[in-house]
Amino acid sequence: MALGTEMIEDQEILTLFENENTKERAFSFLVKKYQERLYWHIRRMLVNHDDTNDVLQNMFVKVWKSLANFRQDASLYTWLYRIATNESLTYLAQIKKRRAISISDHESLIANTLKAEKGFDSNKLEWKLQIAINSLPDKQKAVFNLRYYDEMPYEQMSAVLDTSVGSLKASYHHAAKKVQEYIKNA
Repeated sequence: MALGTEMIEDQEILTLFENENTKERAFSFLVKKYQERLYWHIRRMLVNHDDTNDVLQNMFVKVWKSLANFRQDASLYTWLYRIATNESLTYLAQIKKRRAISISDHESLIANTLKAEKGFDSNKLEWKLQIAINSLPDKQKAVFNLRYYDEMPYEQMSAVLDTSVGSLKASYHHAAKKVQEYIKNA
């Protein structure tokens, strides 16, 4: 078995997880291997660091409880992204419901959260991009982030979001146009 976490294959992790004596070690490998990528995937959806950590922790609790039943219809990577995306979308829906705020108020809240970030400069393109992305509807934001930042192929995104490839391509196209338009007019 490889010593570096990056070197451990998903199948090795799954095999270790099946054994009660190595289950916790396997889960530790899984967390170390995927935690950073999943953190940034969730962070791009939620913006706030503390919210991201909460959702990431909840996501890993779900993974711990469900990993023994993982059927391997998709890759472990895809399955983890699906759980992270669903947890993020659920969290966003709960926030909106709990605060009973309109979508435009939610967008303002996210924009204000971004503007409060250390080093924020409204003249910098990367900040305009973040505000533009966070003005997208939640599912479009997920599609845009998976394609733009994670460079995830549409076929893999289809498994993560349980949506057809054609719908994802259209959604990404619309999101990219909205982002482009926002930046052009900002």
